[in-house]
Amino acid sequence: MVSVCFYFQVHQPYRIRKYSVFDIGKDDYFDNRKNKDIMEKVARKCYLPANKVMLDLIKEHKGRFNISYSISGTALEQFEEYCPEVLDSFKKLVKTGSVEILGETYYHSLSYLYSKKEFDEQVRMHSDKVKKIFGVAPKVFRNTELICSNEMAKYMENKGYLGMLAEGADYIMGWKSPNFLYRSVGSKKLKLLLKNYRLSDDIAFRFSNKEWTGYPLTADKFSGWVDAANGNGEIVNLFMDYETFGEHQWEDKGIFDFLRHLPEKILKNKDNNFITPSEAIEKYPSRGEIDMHNIVSWADIERDLSAWLGNKMQQSAISEAYMLGPRVKKTRDANLIERWRKLLTSDHFYYMCTKWFSDGDVHKYFSPYESPYDAYISYMNILNDFIIRLNEKDKEYKKNRIGNIIS
Repeated sequence: MVSVCFYFQVHQPYRIRKYSVFDIGKDDYFDNRKNKDIMEKVARKCYLPANKVMLDLIKEHKGRFNISYSISGTALEQFEEYCPEVLDSFKKLVKTGSVEILGETYYHSLSYLYSKKEFDEQVRMHSDKVKKIFGVAPKVFRNTELICSNEMAKYMENKGYLGMLAEGADYIMGWKSPNFLYRSVGSKKLKLLLKNYRLSDDIAFRFSNKEWTGYPLTADKFSGWVDAANGNGEIVNLFMDYETFGEHQWEDKGIFDFLRHLPEKILKNKDNNFITPSEAIEKYPSRGEIDMHNIVSWADIERDLSAWLGNKMQQSAISEAYMLGPRVKKTRDANLIERWRKLLTSDHFYYMCTKWFSDGDVHKYFSPYESPYDAYISYMNILNDFIIRLNEKDKEYKKNRIGNIIS
């Protein structure tokens, strides 16, 4: 038997506007017009039609088609503000009982690497938001961009999570197959679901590539590749951005037709089924240990942190942002804290990446900037303005404190 675990990342950042040195002093960091336009465009091209297809498939297959999502807090907020109909469509999916919502950091941040306290707060915020909107509590965790390590898996195990999603990168798998559940070194109970990146990327990146030897990709062909795991695996984890459907792979390329027919073709083999991460954890035992002594992600060829921390610009920007954390929280100014957290979203640092070749094309596709240097300049100008405002808050705090002592 082979179980297929379909997982989709749903995320939209609060993009910052082009902020020059002459804008310092203006309390207007985020490009609300661009955020609204992008959300409405992606809702039209991806979220609404993809959710309709998923709901139809769930009804058609009567409990035999199950899927999972992680939806960042910043995406949920923008659904509420710009596209409430999208949020309603996700609620309908969750109500079917065939959809699992996973936990993550609220602001899609790299906070685990810089501040465990901030990480814990964002995870709690996200869990609270999911429970408020969908009425469910996440049991399985998916860290930002599948970032994971031995240490982190153990950390989340101690937090009570049953499992984590991670990248099945070749350099940690060795001879092992990603088509089984594993434990990381140091963990006792928490199970890892590892992305089968070859099959996942066949859909997410290669689907419309006419130069690819697998083109054209049909549901029949792909289901045959899944069937091949029978006898050599228990679960095929297909993890990808939800925007694959309609946004990254356009409707006129046939991606929705592919999606509509895929469950039927996979389920044609009576040994196959679709399960959620929690169901997989309950159904299958771990088949050994995976050693992730270095941090692994699903980004780029390297599958490491270089997409966000690969150059000096990225390293200095993110370090300076996190160093402000204790001072920001000390102000107890909810608006200031919220803006600071929006500046921690990993996308801002991703836009500063200076890679080239194939990975560079991917980074350029997602970036709203002309160059990584423009992204860095805008971010640092905003950070400088933020520091000025923070200094003013510090003076105000000290003045009030002295006044209280005198009185």
